Amino acid sequence: MNTGSVTSTAAATAQRPKLPGQLGKDDFLKILVAQLGNQDPMKPMQDTEFIGQMAQFSSLEQMTNMNSSLTQFVNNQLQDSITDHAHLIGKQVKWRENDELKAGEVSAVVFKEGNVLAELKDGTQVNISLLERIETGE
Repeated sequence: MNTGSVTSTAAATAQRPKLPGQLGKDDFLKILVAQLGNQDPMKPMQDTEFIGQMAQFSSLEQMTNMNSSLTQFVNNQLQDSITDHAHLIGKQVKWRENDELKAGEVSAVVFKEGNVLAELKDGTQVNISLLERIETGE
């Protein structure tokens, strides 16, 4: 059995979301246990091979855990970003678009396609980073 391709495949799957038909860390462990149970007793797996595979499994598990933690961190940051801009609701904002100064009153702060937007009463959505002036509502 070629263990190098199995461990490479398992390590690669830790870096992206698991899709149907792909190997995960549990699958990798099952393959390793099956390999150990079915090895030729006259040619047992070398200690260095086994240690290498266990190290790869450990790395795979750590990468999977880190990916989960990082995903949760990013999601929390995005939520914080929306609440950080909640003070804009009810305020008059001004921004420049095509060299023309535009204005409107913010009715909501939304997160859309990776951007925090100020949604105005007329339905216009403006990226927060474009705002040049914020005033109290009239």
